[in-house]
Amino acid sequence: MTRVELTVPVEVAAPPEAVWRKVTDWERQGDWMLGTRVRVTSGGDGRRSGATLEAVTGVGRIGVTDRMEIVEWTSLRRCVVRHLGRVVRGDGVFEVVPLGGDRARVLWSELLDLPMGRLGAIGWRVLRPAFRAGVAQSLRRMARQCEQEHRRRG
Repeated sequence: MTRVELTVPVEVAAPPEAVWRKVTDWERQGDWMLGTRVRVTSGGDGRRSGATLEAVTGVGRIGVTDRMEIVEWTSLRRCVVRHLGRVVRGDGVFEVVPLGGDRARVLWSELLDLPMGRLGAIGWRVLRPAFRAGVAQSLRRMARQCEQEHRRRG
């Protein structure tokens, strides 16, 4: 199995605590994450190690289900999910880095285990640009929502 890594950053003009709450509000991630619905399947609100999540990404009735378990939780800072599905395997990492004042950087990393050996590696080279663009667009949408909410409260 081949492991690949993709990290996409975005800066947000909002307090790190507010950014963290937005990123880890699993049930509302569909408000900013392209074509994805997430639900917590165990562990209350999903904000702790051991909680499980299920995300469905796709269009209409066509989609991929991604089952995940939170394997690391450092409140206000870092969350690592283990992808447990047949298609998506590996680790996803959300990190919020305070930049001082009311600013933060979000890093969304995927460390994916590619299936099908050489064929999977070729497929990743083809899919990677679109996957990265989708993650970047989702993170920009999340940043805009955080910034708007922060301005309303401020």
